Amino acid sequence: MTKPIVAIPADIRSFDGATWHAVQHQYLRAALNAAGVMAFMIPAFEEGYDTDSILDRVDGLLVSGSASNVHPSLYGTEANDKDGPFDPARDATSLPLIRRAIDRAIPLLAICRGIQELNVALGGSLASEIQEQPGIWDHRRPEGIDRDGMYAIRQTVHVKEGSCIAGILGPGEIRVNSLHRQAIARTAPRLQVEAIAEDGTVEAVSVIDAKAFAVGVQWHPEYWAETDKSSNQLFAAFGDAVRSYAAAKLPIIPAQAIA
Repeated sequence: MTKPIVAIPADIRSFDGATWHAVQHQYLRAALNAAGVMAFMIPAFEEGYDTDSILDRVDGLLVSGSASNVHPSLYGTEANDKDGPFDPARDATSLPLIRRAIDRAIPLLAICRGIQELNVALGGSLASEIQEQPGIWDHRRPEGIDRDGMYAIRQTVHVKEGSCIAGILGPGEIRVNSLHRQAIARTAPRLQVEAIAEDGTVEAVSVIDAKAFAVGVQWHPEYWAETDKSSNQLFAAFGDAVRSYAAAKLPIIPAQAIA
């Protein structure tokens, strides 16, 4: 059987005066080498998409992290200067794909900005500049070091016993690389909190009524997906779910057609 395919919504980026649709290399590489699936980048447009036409052609949805943030108007808050940068085309592409993937029982893995999109798509809200809140640690990436140093595995999160992620990684403490200045504020009604940081920040969720793998994590398993055990296990579980979905939708070929 050919490798199944996952969709990855793109970001809008500007380089040399031109507009680009882009996905970071680490997500594409993790999909291929850790999940064992192929990835199609989905261009980001604010209108004109037929979401079901996209999902008809793929076997999973991987929603990546990004330097941009979900626009506050999408969860009922007025935007201010601290909330940016924004990417409205990414919002308009990702949120409908997330909702329809869940409705259609298509496996979903949402990472960093992705978990925030998942929460907003299902009716939750976000908090900005969380490091300014009493008792909340500074989860932002450290400055002045190389990229590997920025994404080093240095934080502890607690995976709740009996959760979906506990079934993959085991319950209790794991070490992750969580880099963010926004986080879930009000958890969407359809989401179950799966893991929390030591300061209580939500670090992972799952969709309560999902009929397929539907998990979001605030950390970055894509970065070390080939070398870190927990990161690899999470992508492998997503890949297994994608392969199961792909196998279930394969057409049955009559025996006489291959005789």
